[in-house]
Amino acid sequence: MNRAGAEMLGWNTKEVLGRNMHALIHHSHADGQDYPEAACPIFNAFRRGLPCRIDSEVLWRADGSWFYAEYSSYPVFDAGVVQGAVVTFVDITERKLADELLREARDELEQRVAARTTELSSALDQLRDLSAYLETVREDERSRIARDIHDELGSLLVALKMDVNWLEKRVEDRPALHCKCLAMGRLIDSAVDNVGRIITDLRPSILDHQGLWAALEWQAQEFIDTTEMHADLMVDVVQEVEPPTGREGERWAIAVFRIFQEMLSNVARHAQASSVVIRLYVDGPPEPLLHLEVRDNGVGAARSAFEDPHSYGVMGMRERAGHFGGRLLIDSKPGHGTWARLTVPLPAKAKAGTAIDPEGVAA
Repeated sequence: MNRAGAEMLGWNTKEVLGRNMHALIHHSHADGQDYPEAACPIFNAFRRGLPCRIDSEVLWRADGSWFYAEYSSYPVFDAGVVQGAVVTFVDITERKLADELLREARDELEQRVAARTTELSSALDQLRDLSAYLETVREDERSRIARDIHDELGSLLVALKMDVNWLEKRVEDRPALHCKCLAMGRLIDSAVDNVGRIITDLRPSILDHQGLWAALEWQAQEFIDTTEMHADLMVDVVQEVEPPTGREGERWAIAVFRIFQEMLSNVARHAQASSVVIRLYVDGPPEPLLHLEVRDNGVGAARSAFEDPHSYGVMGMRERAGHFGGRLLIDSKPGHGTWARLTVPLPAKAKAGTAIDPEGVAA
């Protein structure tokens, strides 16, 4: 043993000559457990000709203390026969301590990140719940306003129309008044039509009277008739799957309907498309899923346009879908149109954030 090795171990070079190296400096693990000589990598170098390089063990000093060591043991051959081994080692205690401090800091950081992530997740869940609550309040208010408009303003317009008709019949012999009554009647008819459109925008009655499937098909047909695009519409709902009912079913249905409206509105406002493909299909039990697809041949857009934090329409659709365990996928390229697909479980199986991975944009 050279002088540097002897000083590191606390032994005199003469004291170690002829002694068992394993029993002297490598006899135990750091926790005090016995280290069998047969398992010693240092000895295996000259016993079986197996070289090694180890940095995960300790060596023992003469005073009974130990230190982390990185050691290597290489056999010495003469004429193909192992004659001995050369062992080198260095004290890596400071490196190990630094690694331990780094590991503790990393563990602490991970714990803090995990705690912060939990807080942020909780805050996000609260924001989503608040958003869903606000949407419910908004829809309830829309329903109330639509009902009031129908009951109050609608009734007044009908009464006014009847009065104008009554007056029209009594001034047939006075052309100027008769023409004025006819003009007033046309204005009232136009007002009735506008009131009906406003009521439908606020709360489509078909959604309450005929259910979601019929409302979605009606909305698609309205879009096709209004835009006069070449359209390919297909609706395929498994017969035994009924539209959801109850309070939760109503909230789910209006969320799906509003998302579909926004999909079509985006095509009408931004796509500059000449044709559109619309698909609505619902899987069968036991876990039915609703799929809505809208594909156009318009100008398309870059992926970043749908990830922009100011794309409130897309953000709102994702939030609505995510609240009911669904996802909205959007794939688009400039000059190649846009494809949007909503997938959402029916309420009986919907659990927000767990049923489907809410990834927002397709790769």
